[in-house]
Amino acid sequence: MAKASEIKVGNILRFNGELVTVTEVLHRTPGKGGAFYLDKFRNIKTGKIVEARLATDEQVEICRVETNDFQYLYEDGDTMVIMDNTSFEQHNIPKALFGPAVKFLKEGMSVIVSFESEEPIMAVAPNFVELEITYAEPAVKGDTSSGALKSATTENGIEIKVPLFVNQGDRIKVDTRTGEYVERAK
Repeated sequence: MAKASEIKVGNILRFNGELVTVTEVLHRTPGKGGAFYLDKFRNIKTGKIVEARLATDEQVEICRVETNDFQYLYEDGDTMVIMDNTSFEQHNIPKALFGPAVKFLKEGMSVIVSFESEEPIMAVAPNFVELEITYAEPAVKGDTSSGALKSATTENGIEIKVPLFVNQGDRIKVDTRTGEYVERAK
């Protein structure tokens, strides 16, 4: 347990029975009454923002979270199987922790997973992945206005909009946070 005055941005707390990450800490000293903290927390599971007013000596529980690099092995129903790179121990992680970036994961990729007492609480895919184009619509002659895009399908079955010059067999870089084409891979 720690006092509210010891909370820092980035800490992970157990607040009202939920795991939250601290996004903002404001110290207020009104002319009348005692000083207090106005904190903003983001719920780790739901992403919902919660505001709290805490007295300076109020007790809060700061959680011990271990964050490590893991290797993504394969998909198993609603879970993703990952392996610790040092101990070779395998863990099943719910797909939902990766969010929309889960569809870009390829076997053998490096991912970051955070555990709080053996329970996975956060999972992050790499920001960029390289994928091969397995199908690309042919470019229409004369359709060369700036920023023209066409549909293409990647090796893992995701349909993505790419520039007209990208063809079948090309490798492209995709932003996993937005799902958008970034550039051709070198």
